[in-house]
Amino acid sequence: MPEGDTVYRTAHHLAQVLLGATITEFDLRVPGAATVDLTGLSVTDVVPRGKHILHHIGDYTLHSHLRMEGTWHVYKRGTTWRRPAFQARAVVGSDAVQTVGFDLSGVSVVPREREYELVGHLGSDPLAADWNPAAAAEAVATDERPVHVALLDQRNIAGFGNEYVNEMLFVAGIDPHRTVSFDEAFKLVTTGERMMRSNLSRRGRVFTGDARPGRATWVFGRERENCRRCSTPLRTDQLGADATKLRNVFWCPRCQK
Repeated sequence: MPEGDTVYRTAHHLAQVLLGATITEFDLRVPGAATVDLTGLSVTDVVPRGKHILHHIGDYTLHSHLRMEGTWHVYKRGTTWRRPAFQARAVVGSDAVQTVGFDLSGVSVVPREREYELVGHLGSDPLAADWNPAAAAEAVATDERPVHVALLDQRNIAGFGNEYVNEMLFVAGIDPHRTVSFDEAFKLVTTGERMMRSNLSRRGRVFTGDARPGRATWVFGRERENCRRCSTPLRTDQLGADATKLRNVFWCPRCQK
């Protein structure tokens, strides 16, 4: 599932092929933005912000979100798309390439000066140059909800998804249902940053140091299995900000107090 590392790699790949290019094809296939045309303008950057991707084109920002199924593909001109056209939500092309966003969410275009309306609510991003772990830790520590929910709230930290949060909590030895102190939160967010940066160059995520199939995670996705550290049966639950945002939780009742 797309999390901050996936979004980071996607944005940087798009920047590699589009930076400085003049847009010759611009097609948004979503209500409310289908008539926007940025052809003739140049791409000045493509940047990640948490789980959001921001194309800077002329004086405008094209915003997209990968959600659970979204992805951007890059194609040389004249080559066949690897996914059906009805799944495409955005096509941004130059003379050399087509970049196609499939199953995207939140596709919109705003003037650059209004970009804050789309991402201004987000917390500090672990992969951004202005990453502020102390601010992120303060936001999590003052959140009165279970720490699993607090870490997933993009207003507290921008970029961590459910896989990272489960693994962070295990490594830090913290039960996902309780709240945390500032020191605990700081340990969590800095651990998550290290995890995410270590996975940037990998094809798949690895949290245990063992990339073999079925060995990459400590707890995530390991329902009915035993803890890799102490052999205690792992437990599972669902937590979320509300009933529509429940996420699967995996933890070791012995290692995570």
